[in-house]
Amino acid sequence: MVKIARWNYHGGTHAGFVKGSSCFALPQGQTTNHLLDLGLPATLEIASETFRAAPAVPLAEVQLIAPLIPATIRDFVAFEEHVEGVRKSIDGVAGVVAEWYEAPTFYFTNPHTVTGTGEVIGVPAGCSELDFETEVAAVVGHVPGSEGRNLSAPDAHRHIFGYTILNDWSARDLQRREMKVSLGPCKGKDFANTLGPWIVTADEFEHLHDEEGFLPISMAVEVNGQPVGQDLLSNMGWPFAELVAYASQDSVVLPGDVLGSGTCGSGCLAELWGRNGAKTPQPLTTGDVVRMTVEGVGSIENTVGIRREAVTRVPARNRPRTRSIPTKTQAMR
Repeated sequence: MVKIARWNYHGGTHAGFVKGSSCFALPQGQTTNHLLDLGLPATLEIASETFRAAPAVPLAEVQLIAPLIPATIRDFVAFEEHVEGVRKSIDGVAGVVAEWYEAPTFYFTNPHTVTGTGEVIGVPAGCSELDFETEVAAVVGHVPGSEGRNLSAPDAHRHIFGYTILNDWSARDLQRREMKVSLGPCKGKDFANTLGPWIVTADEFEHLHDEEGFLPISMAVEVNGQPVGQDLLSNMGWPFAELVAYASQDSVVLPGDVLGSGTCGSGCLAELWGRNGAKTPQPLTTGDVVRMTVEGVGSIENTVGIRREAVTRVPARNRPRTRSIPTKTQAMR
């Protein structure tokens, strides 16, 4: 199994491969994103050479960080069960809108606030309903001869370099207000995303795909050691290849792009709030530990930090809807 990671060790940041209980660094200056630009076949050759030539560093002595610096992050909403529960929680309405079934839906989230496993996640200002979202993400790599545009599903499958775990942290009370404007989420989402603990290359999963391209691997989340939710990745409405292909239509997917599956069934608190009709389990609070595990990938774990105390909401001004420049302003000209 080839695992690609980034880590801090002895005051420096390194990228390379994890094998067993050891890390093997790439030559100085080479990064995960360099491997993504080369593509999967070349990366597998580099991994073999790195395992042979690079000194081993104990995994227990390094601090893993996010396994790549994403170019973009598209986050889909591909699990029907999740949509049912969260719609009830956010909008107070049961069921799934018909448009969900017509095509995949995603939003772009913030690649600049990515965190790694082990990091403390601060609660954003004004948030009292912090939540997590349990997801798998596909990472795009280079395919020779392809520009990454208007891909078919089989071609898009070749662009999937590997898989990692994604926790799409969510401030539900901020999100609820924002989405009433029919745009967003914005500040309800962009304060943190966790990726990790590494990227497992796609070749490790090839034998697991079913005839429709779905991956029947387990996803689970627990808070403070107590199980909260569990699902199979194959319960997505679309396999990952179709999500990547859809993202590329009249657009482009490039090495370093990250595409999240969306939250699995029972993979977040808001879904359970919608089903239970109350905020049970309770929103995350300072000191809570969230651990996500995906079969064949590994686990990420983060602790909730303190809430930043600040006033960030700025009310709109009531402005006159004039269509011409006032006379006084014209005279000043």
